[in-house]
Amino acid sequence: MIHDRTDPEGAIAAAAKRCSNWGRWGADDVLGTLNFLDEAKRREGAALVRQGKSFSLAQRFEADGPQKGWRRRTNPVHTMLDTGLDAERGQGFPHGLGGADDVVFMPLQASTQWDGLGHIFDHGTAYNGRRAGDVVTSEGDQVTGIETTAGRIAGRGVLLDVGRAIGTDGELPDGFAITVEHLEATIAAQGGTARVGRGDLLLVRTGRLTRARREGWGDYAGGDAPGLSFTTADWLHGTEIAGIATDTWGFEVRPNEFDVAFQPLHQVCIPHIGLFLGEMWDLDALAADCAADGVYEFFLAADPVPVTGAVGAPVAPVAVK
Repeated sequence: MIHDRTDPEGAIAAAAKRCSNWGRWGADDVLGTLNFLDEAKRREGAALVRQGKSFSLAQRFEADGPQKGWRRRTNPVHTMLDTGLDAERGQGFPHGLGGADDVVFMPLQASTQWDGLGHIFDHGTAYNGRRAGDVVTSEGDQVTGIETTAGRIAGRGVLLDVGRAIGTDGELPDGFAITVEHLEATIAAQGGTARVGRGDLLLVRTGRLTRARREGWGDYAGGDAPGLSFTTADWLHGTEIAGIATDTWGFEVRPNEFDVAFQPLHQVCIPHIGLFLGEMWDLDALAADCAADGVYEFFLAADPVPVTGAVGAPVAPVAVK
C-alpha cells in the first residue's frame, strides 16, 4: 500500500527492489518476462481454440486517431505512391499491368502497441541493470530492441474485464485505480477460465476506449483515465505473467497516486520487472463474447512489427477462441 503520497521516489525504489528480475535469467538476458512464455505455454494456448472465432484487438492506424502531438506523437500519415489513376495513365509495366503502392509515417506508439524493454529507465538505468546510454543510442535500442521478441508473443491470453465486474455499465471512471483486490474480485466473478499465472498474456479492460468511441477522443491520449494502481506492482511480479495490455493510453491510472510523479508503475514494471506493457488495445468485441459464453481464456498471437532497434512497436493482436 502507498502510505505517503509525497514520497514517490521512496515508494518506487522500494517496489523496484522487491520486484527486480535483474540477473534472474543471466546478465545477457534481453527478454524479461517473455522468458515465462515457453513452448509448453504456447501449446496450452493453442489448445484453447475450440470454436475458431477470432477477434482483432487492434485499433485502426489512421489520421483520425487518439494522438494529440504530445512529445511529437502524432497520428499516422498515410500517403499513396501509386494510384489507380496512375495505372490508367500507364506506369511502364508490360501487358497492361498496373498497381497501387503506399507509405505511412507515424510514431511507433501511435496506436495499438507494445512497450519494449528500452522504453523506460529508472535513474538512467535500463532493464537488467544496464546503463540507459549503452542500451538506447541515436541509432535505437542496441540491446533490447523490439525485434528480439519476434515469434515469441503467442500463447494463453486471459481477459479480466474489470469494467464489467467492478464498474458501472461496463466502464470505470477516469482516475479509478485498479487494485489487486479489484483484479482478484474480477477473477472470482469470471470463474476458472480467468485464472492468471505464469507465462500468461493478461488483458485488462477498463471501458475507457468504449467511452472514447461514444464521446470522441478528447483526452484519451495522455489525459485522466482508469488504470492499474501502483500497488499492483508486487502482484504483477508475483504472478509471473509474460505481458499485460489495457484499453487505455497509459496502462496505469491517471492521475496517479502520488502528488508529483509521471507513470511511476512504468518505472518499476519495465526496467525492473522486465514486463512487456501493451496500450491502446481494443478489447470490446472480445469482452462481449467472453461475457456471453463465460470463457475468458483464448489463444493470443500478438507479435509487434519487428522494427530493428525500436523501443516500442505497433501490433495487430488476434485472439482466437
